[in-house]
Amino acid sequence: MTPAGTADRAVPEAPATPVAAAEPMLWSGWGDPARAADLPEPVRKLLQDILGVRAPEAPPVNLEEVRLPAATLPAAVLAELESVLGAGNVRSGDEARVRHTRGKSTPDLMRMRAGDGSDAPDAVLLPGSHDEVLELLRICAAHRVAVVPFGGGTSVVGGLTPAREGHAGVVALDLARLNRLVSVDAESMVAELEPGLRGPQAEELLAAHELTLGHFPQSFEYATLGGFAAARSSGQASAGYGRFDDMVVGMTVATPRGTLDLGRAPKSAAGPDLRQVILGSEGAFGVITSLRLRVRRAPAVRIYEGWRFDSFAAGRAALRRLAQDGPLPTVLRLSDETETMIGLAKPGELGGMSSGAGCLVIAGYEGDPQEAAERRERAAAVLAGLGGTCLGAEPGESWAHGRYSAPYLRDSLLAAGATVETLETAGFWSALPRLYDAVRLALHGALGSPLVMCHISHVYGAGASLYFTVVTAQSEDPLAQWEAAKRSVNEAIVAAGGTISHHHGVGRDHRDAYAAEIGELGVEILRGIKERLDPEGVLNPGVLIP
Repeated sequence: MTPAGTADRAVPEAPATPVAAAEPMLWSGWGDPARAADLPEPVRKLLQDILGVRAPEAPPVNLEEVRLPAATLPAAVLAELESVLGAGNVRSGDEARVRHTRGKSTPDLMRMRAGDGSDAPDAVLLPGSHDEVLELLRICAAHRVAVVPFGGGTSVVGGLTPAREGHAGVVALDLARLNRLVSVDAESMVAELEPGLRGPQAEELLAAHELTLGHFPQSFEYATLGGFAAARSSGQASAGYGRFDDMVVGMTVATPRGTLDLGRAPKSAAGPDLRQVILGSEGAFGVITSLRLRVRRAPAVRIYEGWRFDSFAAGRAALRRLAQDGPLPTVLRLSDETETMIGLAKPGELGGMSSGAGCLVIAGYEGDPQEAAERRERAAAVLAGLGGTCLGAEPGESWAHGRYSAPYLRDSLLAAGATVETLETAGFWSALPRLYDAVRLALHGALGSPLVMCHISHVYGAGASLYFTVVTAQSEDPLAQWEAAKRSVNEAIVAAGGTISHHHGVGRDHRDAYAAEIGELGVEILRGIKERLDPEGVLNPGVLIP
């Protein structure tokens, strides 16, 4: 006899894979090389006049000119790895090594554009199953070979730059072949997907079942599901769909000690939730090989609009009111006065805001047409009642159209001779003004007179995130220039009571500040987990663990 509800449970007879393979990212920049564009001359002149930006003296190198270190991985170990995967899935050519070197932070790109490939792995491994990952980890642990789990390569906090010291070699464990939709449980609204799926691939597979994850971070086009989980990612529609870690109801993890299969129910009182040990662990504790994720029905409508508030403080108060009392839009973000004036909410049209007055709010509503319209009407009444002026659909639609474009703008600014980088934090509502001022003060103290912009893009009943973009002229040593600024900001965030990262993760860049945030005992706990799961210390060494 068929159990009740089984007819509503769609389980593919064979796991589904995306129609198209994921295209590789630009090795020395962001995303699709065809979408890179030079800055318009008026913007170049503005940067020159206001910030003193000058064009770089030397052009970036070509891929063939990147200087790579000699591989140290013993030939016998390479042969053993090939025996597991097949020679075609173990790649040690120069291009594969370059494309798996570091992530996409501004310092990462500066080094690559200068031809510095010193952090390149010796080889790239492409497993096709959980069992293959387990066997690779066993081999690498036995020979003390460092393993860097690699998804989309989009880390901006040094999360893909391992410590090579004390290891016989370094390999990148590229999960691109783990790209299947394994099953869909429509009754429970849970889908099992593999971690190598990029955001658009996952949405394509779920759309066939009229479902969505609703997870759309700025890195959506290139980041992977495994990366979302490993870094506790938060998407631009987090107000409506939640953070990615909220979506994870179960996972399978390969470690050098064996398999962890976590998550038997949506919630449990059976001790501490070990899923939380892996979420945010950045590949330092294990390699996620499968994710069981809460899904939603694909929305019938998506409506975006803009609002104007006189000040960042007034807009912040309106966002807090919606976060605490509702109704909560699916997308809710607020740009400060500088970001509004520059028009960074429309990165594809830099400088596109006709008026610099006030602060821009983007509100979006997704779902059933009637429910979305009713929620929009109720939210509009709150926003108007707190001093907001509705700007209509154009600012919202423009933001939605260009929502993934900002990293391309960063590349254009780098090419023009500017240092541009982002950093983010979060705090309780009562602490946000102090945190906002502390970060800005630290940046001005370290960089002189940079352009500093900020927005709130993720809201909760108790607080929100602050996401900063900073632009300054490059000094003679731009890497040291940004390192000093980043160190100053990290110290300011800790002193002001904020968290060192809301959704970018810890990596190497935040490691010391993370230690200050969690304290000595917290550091001991992390080291204890690391020692138990990865006793040889081969998983992403130097990342996350203070």
